[in-house]
Amino acid sequence: MSMKLFKRRGSPPSPADPTAQAPDAQSAFFRMEKINKFYQMGEEQAHILKDVDLALERGEYLSVLGPSGSGKSTLMNIIGCLDVANSGRYTLDGQVIEDLGEGELARIRSREIGFIFQNSQLLPRLNAQKNVELPLIYAGVPPKERRRRAREMLERVGLSDRMGHYPNQLSGGQQQRVAIARALVGNPTLLLADEPTGALDQKTGRQVMGLFRELNDEGRTIIMITHDMNIAKNARRVVHIIDGILTEGGGTADA
Repeated sequence: MSMKLFKRRGSPPSPADPTAQAPDAQSAFFRMEKINKFYQMGEEQAHILKDVDLALERGEYLSVLGPSGSGKSTLMNIIGCLDVANSGRYTLDGQVIEDLGEGELARIRSREIGFIFQNSQLLPRLNAQKNVELPLIYAGVPPKERRRRAREMLERVGLSDRMGHYPNQLSGGQQQRVAIARALVGNPTLLLADEPTGALDQKTGRQVMGLFRELNDEGRTIIMITHDMNIAKNARRVVHIIDGILTEGGGTADA
């Protein structure tokens, strides 16, 4: 049974119109301008991201679609403040990321961004509830409050009867839903998902995508990185990345 636990952070967009324009960069909640990323490989320099421009309004649901080696993982790392660009400007909710020190970046990663990866990355010696509590432990939330919030999140993703189960007692889809609960428990500003259905069968993947749509309907801002068009089209807006170049594409969400 779904539970509406969060206040809406602005109305989510309607299903995407293929002719829709990207949001105005100056008013966007999330903004990247001329982002470039280089890696030194011996005597040569690999240019991974090339003048990437991207803007999102609060409450958008965006897919970044690209093949292996296109630069999408590097882009995800920069969006998630796990890496920094060599040049360009990245602003998240009014904060200029390039101006921040490592301590401030760590604070953003723990409080502003919820991460969901292809593999759930649950700790095998902790049950579902304890796995969901982990971000709150690092944030210094008192035990009683973090237990309450973890239970609410597990109820939200349909696992109220699996709170005491360990990862090896859960299916792949259940493990991924625990990971989603863990990403949400700190009430982040941005949910960042990297190939969230890559390790799941098609039926379970559709269930996870349905949960993402519910979260977006509640006002969650979501960026999903994927190589799969069938997954990308679940978002309300799609952009494409090939050889480090980002281009705007029409959203293909169903009504």
